[in-house]
Order: sequence, then C-alpha cells, then structure tokens
Amino acid sequence: MTRLASSVLFITLFCSFSVIGQSKKATSPSVSPTTSPGNSTTSARPKLVVGIVVDQMRYDYLYRYYDKYSSLATGGGFRRLMEEGYNCRNNHYHYAATYTGPGHAAIYTGSAPAYNGIVGNEFYDRKLGRIMYCAEDTTVQTVGNTGVAGQMSPRNMLVTTIGDQLKLATDNRAKVVGVALKDRGSILPAGHAADAAYWFDSKDGNWITSTFYRKDLPAWVQAYNNRRLPDQFLRQKWEPLLALDKYVESTADDQAYEAALPGETKSTFPHEFVAVSGQSRYEVLRATPYGDQLTKEFALAALDGEQLGKDNITDLLAVSFSSTDYVGHAFGTHAIETEDEYLRLDLQLQDFFNQLDAKVGKGDWLAFLSADHGAADIPAFSRSYRIPAETKPYGEIGESVKAALTKAYGPGQWMLSYFNQQIYLNTPLLAEKKIPVQEVYALLNTTLLAQRGVINVINLHDLANTPLPENQMTMLRNVYHPNRSGDIYVMLQAGWFEGRSKGTTHGTTYPYDTHVPFLIYGWGVKPGQTFHRTQIADIAPTVCALLGILEPSGCVGNPVEDALK
Repeated sequence: MTRLASSVLFITLFCSFSVIGQSKKATSPSVSPTTSPGNSTTSARPKLVVGIVVDQMRYDYLYRYYDKYSSLATGGGFRRLMEEGYNCRNNHYHYAATYTGPGHAAIYTGSAPAYNGIVGNEFYDRKLGRIMYCAEDTTVQTVGNTGVAGQMSPRNMLVTTIGDQLKLATDNRAKVVGVALKDRGSILPAGHAADAAYWFDSKDGNWITSTFYRKDLPAWVQAYNNRRLPDQFLRQKWEPLLALDKYVESTADDQAYEAALPGETKSTFPHEFVAVSGQSRYEVLRATPYGDQLTKEFALAALDGEQLGKDNITDLLAVSFSSTDYVGHAFGTHAIETEDEYLRLDLQLQDFFNQLDAKVGKGDWLAFLSADHGAADIPAFSRSYRIPAETKPYGEIGESVKAALTKAYGPGQWMLSYFNQQIYLNTPLLAEKKIPVQEVYALLNTTLLAQRGVINVINLHDLANTPLPENQMTMLRNVYHPNRSGDIYVMLQAGWFEGRSKGTTHGTTYPYDTHVPFLIYGWGVKPGQTFHRTQIADIAPTVCALLGILEPSGCVGNPVEDALK
C-alpha cells in the first residue's frame, strides 16, 4: 500500500470513528446497529430494561390465581409475562438469608451475600461493633424533606449491579433509576452508579432520595408529590375486588391467626385507614393495594420525567412492589387479602405494560420479574391440615445461649448478638480466655437441640464437616461473610419460625421461602419455559447476556440460554 493510500485509509477510519464517538449511542464492533446476535428483526439493544421485584411473592401465586389474572386480550399483567415470555418454573434462592435486602441485592448483582455483603436486612458488623442496616449511610442527607429517612445509600453493597454495568458499558450515558416504597427495595437494585433511587417516606407521604445521588428533587418528582395521591387514598377504604364467595382459592375472611392493620380491631374487609398515635400518617398505605398504585404511578412519572427509553442507549428502570410483603406478613399466604392484593397488582402491571408499549414501543423493551423471598404458611393454618408447624418467641434462643455460656464460663458478654438465625460469638473474648469456638459450638449444640423446633445447629466455621443435604450446604456457604455473618446457624424445623404470634414471615432454606418466580419477557427473549433448576444468581447474567455487557463483578450465576433468541 502506498503512503497516499495509507493516508486516505487513516483519514477515512478516523472520520468514521469520530462520527461514532459523537453519536448518542456508540455501537459494539461485533454488533450491528440494526441487528442483534441471533435475531435479525430487532434493534441491537432494547431501549429500556424494566426490572420488577414483587416483595414476598411465592412461585405458586402465579398459578393459584392464574384464572383470575387479566387476559392478553386486555394486554395482560402476570399472564403476559408467563404466556409471551420465558418462565423459569423451578427457580430458587441459592443462599440461606431469604430476606428483602439480600434478595434485591442478589437479583441485580447475580451474586450471593458471601460476596456482596448484604447478609440480612440488618446484621451485626464486627468492624463497627453494632447492628448495621443494609442501606444505612450516615454520611448522606435526605433530599425531599428534613427527616432522616433519606440517610441511605448502596455503600454497604460490595459489588456491582446490572445498572452499574450498564453505566460502565455506555460511558455513563445510560440512565438508571430505582423505585420502591422501601428504601432498600429501590437503592440496592439501582446500584452505585445510578442516577437516582427514590422511596416513599410515610411521615409526609412524599417520595424522597439522598444526597448520595443528587442535591435536590427534580421537577418531575416535585410535581408527582404535589399530586398528593396518598391523601386521596387515605380517604378511601380497601374493599374486595370481587364478592367474598369468589375467593375460592383462599380461606374465609375472619381468621384468628391473621393480624389486623394498624388501628383496626379485626382482620376483615373492609379495611379503613385509622390514624394511630405515634405512627407516621401514611404508613398504613404500605399494607394495601394502594401502595402498589403509588409505586406504579411514580414509576411512570420517572419514565416520562427522565425520558427513559427515548433514544438508542438502553436505560434501566428498577421497580419493586412492596405492598405484597406488608399484606403477606399481616394476613398470610392463604388469605382473601393476599389474593385480592395479587389480583389488584396484576391490574397495575397490565396498565404499566400497556403504557410501556405506548411510550417506549412494543418489542423495544425488556422486562424481568422475580421476588426477593417467599413466605411460610401461618403455623395455625398449617395445623388445620395436620401439618406440623409452630412459632417460637424470638428471644427464646438468644436468652438460652446467654444462660448456657454464663453457666459454663462465668459472667461476660460471650454472645454479641443473635440475628437472622445466627449466633454472633465474642470471638476476641473467647480467644483471650483461650476457649476454642469448637468447644462453644459443642456446648450450644447440646443446649439448643433440646429446644422445641430446633432441628440442627451448624458451625459456620466448619461447614465441610457438617452432614447436610448438598443444596442446604451450598446455601449456608453462600450466606457466610466473615465480617457480617454469625458463627453458629440455628436451623428450625420446616414450618416453624420465630417472633410472630399472628401473620407470617420468611428467612429459611425451605422451598416456601426459596422458590420464587423468574419471568423474562420482551426484546430478545424466546417464549417458553423450563423446569430445570435455575437460581436467583442467573437473572443478572441472563439480562447482561441479552445486552451484550459484562456481568456484575460478584456474579456467580449463568445465563439461561434457552430464554435467549
């Protein structure tokens, strides 16, 4: 090649790369701007990814209420994802701490608490010597009011998320926004590099954020807050969507084992919003379908306000519906309120999806839906079927541990905390007194196995020599973080839990807590289903594979290949 020809080629290439660099969206050298790998009829990337977490949604809710969910003729909510998307029907959590914070973190990081550090909603931090909330950050301030509800950030999460990787892949041009009633349900999915995460403050009924993200609320958030939707909902009642005799999938409305909403004396319809002394005025809305409506409306406001999905650079909107968790905790897994909550959420999803079609374009957006954990049946409900189940007072295990250690070794703070079914020992004190952890474990093993409902006591420092089924062994390995986890894990019998006399909870390694939906729909997705076991950690790498970007830094999962076109 002559020097002149070389110069012409260099100038041509330089100009080409300059044009790409000046465009709103640079394309990958291996991916055409008009086609995607394996799919010649769609754009190279979706305009928008919508991540949806339904708090406390067990897998069986997809099918128990299926016939009552909205049909595709009207757009469809859950059924649109199930019938036109890909359904991983045997999807489980891969670690022991099935709680809200860890679940949201795992879905968006593809990781496990052992890597991402979110081992519980709260946990004992050995470095700080105190209980730490998963999203707390006292270095930042509330944006949106003068309270402390905004002193939150993702700094306690130690790895990247889908949104972080999308930011990195687009040189910060992608927009990433998190939305949820709960702070942790918004912050952890949005990630470190997000443009913002917003959550609901029950004190004044406004949506807020923190100075971690920005110094003031954008105009669209202020406009949404000025609509005062919470005030409108407080003036209404929660009435059943259908006649009570139509809820054949649920128990009768009046059950002694169900909890009442704040200010109410009975756990039956209609539910009225009674002011409770000492409680934030709008707190009760969280435990009703109106909380889902607030969330959906705010997500749509974010869609418009941030102009998400309006150009060729993929954006991410992470939405978590939290009311399902509040309703589930109060009324359980077989209540009319729970069924009504899901039928109403389905309608909210239908409207949300229809508006995404209109605002972003049908076929131009990608969505996935999962849950941060499941839930146990209320023990009294289980016993009505002769299934063994019971509750334990929350302090029963912790107090017996303290008593046993004091009797054996004398006065002293031998136990730092009992949290998330884990005993945090004062290992520096044990070392000072030359007491081996294995000796303490042997003592507590004998003490706790004598208690009602305790089926196993596990030394987290010696999992290799613990006789457990392999799946439970993996779950315990994946939850263990040396600075944030306990030393001994107390496993309760299936159907048992601590701390509630009415309603239900979650947090175990059993399928009712681990088996949750994983639906993926839209751009680049091949409709179908699988019964092969998948795990929560597979969600993030599947989404990242579709986008052609690197998976998050702590990812331990694999893409679900059959879901990809």
